[in-house]
Amino acid sequence: MSELFGTLSDGTPVHRWTLERAGVRVRVLSYGGIVQSVEVPDRDGRRADVVLGFADLDGYLTHPEPYFGALVGRYANRIARGRFALDGRTYALARNNGPNSLHGGERGFDKRVWDAAEVEHGVRLTRVSPDGEEGFPGRLEVAATYTLDEAGALRIAYEAVTDAPTVVNLTNHSYFDLGGSGHAGGHELRLAASRLTPVDADLIPTGALQDVSGTRFDFRRARAVGTGYDHNFVLDKGVTDTPVEVAELYDPASGRVLTVATTEPGLQLYTADHVGAPFAPGAGVALETQHFPDSPNRPEFPSTVLRPGEVFRSETVYGFGTR
Repeated sequence: MSELFGTLSDGTPVHRWTLERAGVRVRVLSYGGIVQSVEVPDRDGRRADVVLGFADLDGYLTHPEPYFGALVGRYANRIARGRFALDGRTYALARNNGPNSLHGGERGFDKRVWDAAEVEHGVRLTRVSPDGEEGFPGRLEVAATYTLDEAGALRIAYEAVTDAPTVVNLTNHSYFDLGGSGHAGGHELRLAASRLTPVDADLIPTGALQDVSGTRFDFRRARAVGTGYDHNFVLDKGVTDTPVEVAELYDPASGRVLTVATTEPGLQLYTADHVGAPFAPGAGVALETQHFPDSPNRPEFPSTVLRPGEVFRSETVYGFGTR
């Protein structure tokens, strides 16, 4: 079911789609592929919205940088110095994060209006990213399908094809606040990752893979997540054809549980330390499934190259429950 959510300054309409199944209600916007809200019950059956977002379109237009709930691309996370080489040619990208390109550039997928069509138990968003958009090569046809399964889990399946060699890395940038309290630092996180990619002062991976043992990055056993994280974790499972559960976030106060399963090899844990008004730092926890930051410049990392004739596929599943 869809409804008009607002209109951009150029007159382009933005629609909101409501998905509801198994006691879960999710609202998705055609602007930025944004997951505006996810309403789920706590252990006593009381429903609340467990993602950070805004009630109207103006909120997202006024506060674009935190990427609340957005579909991020063409390249999620950072590319060093806003450039990369592919097949002997160097491509210059928009630099929108100090010296680096972040989340697709100045006007990435999160700031575009997508075509939307109803599918069974969900909505399918599509758009064509033209050759050269934000500096990326190739005409990229992209689809993101949001569905609720029989258990009320939110599935986001991405597909893309290109007419020229390019790089692709897509994610959803929802911030979870399972208690609805405005601060998620007390949430407990379990993460199936024995290593992470350490970064330099500009948050670009050094190329090393660091063991988490004995450090504050070890979430292999559930513990309070706290704050101070904006790091890519190397998932033990690697790249998989079907989603494998890699994370669990638990709010002891409400009893709500979020599980994350994905086909991706990495997960960016971001504890919203730099989120500003109307939210407070630490208001949510982002668990961004992804390939690694700066992979186009790191041949030792899992490849993000997509070539003509290939199909990019990625899927992440957010499950909800209580205990």
